Amino acid sequence: MFEVLTGTGLAASAGLNAYIPLLILGLLGRYSDLVDLPSGWTWLGNGWVIVILAVLLAVEVVADKVPVVDHVNDVVQTVVRPTAGGLAFGAGSSSETVTVSDPGSFFSSHQWVPVVTGVLLALGVHLLKSAARPVINATTAGFGAPVASTAEDATSVVVSVVAIILPVLVLVFLLGLVAFIYWFIRRRSERRREREAARAAGFRV
Repeated sequence: MFEVLTGTGLAASAGLNAYIPLLILGLLGRYSDLVDLPSGWTWLGNGWVIVILAVLLAVEVVADKVPVVDHVNDVVQTVVRPTAGGLAFGAGSSSETVTVSDPGSFFSSHQWVPVVTGVLLALGVHLLKSAARPVINATTAGFGAPVASTAEDATSVVVSVVAIILPVLVLVFLLGLVAFIYWFIRRRSERRREREAARAAGFRV
């Protein structure tokens, strides 16, 4: 099941930043022995692909840290991040890494399953990120955007590397994600009740 955990970690990372897991896969596949990309995914290690991913990552890093611009970027990334998640899951789960010696065994008869799984995972993380960012911007007058974005980028890097080297730790990230979703939904419900209470108090006055 290491293949699944590796793909899951990479896809979730793509939901935070589309280019980080793909760039890490490409760099490790090209310059190290940590990842052996399968024949269908060797293009990730192409020099031009790596350069393009690096440029796109630089644009994403800047755009995601500017209030209002980050919202526009999230709208655009609604297509990009799930697509990257599908590619990352497909490549990662089919690659031979330091922990996966029989890549693709879990998905051997259904090659489309990893890609669709990655798309759905990345889309879920992306939607959560997109929903949380306006709340962060509103409650911090926009000053929280660069802090949140930096934390998301750092998380994407760490989870991508961990997914390749020690995929079992991806479970810790997933548990943390579930806890954050629970907190976020509960916090939004509390804020809604507070607004309704304030509105009702205003009517009484």
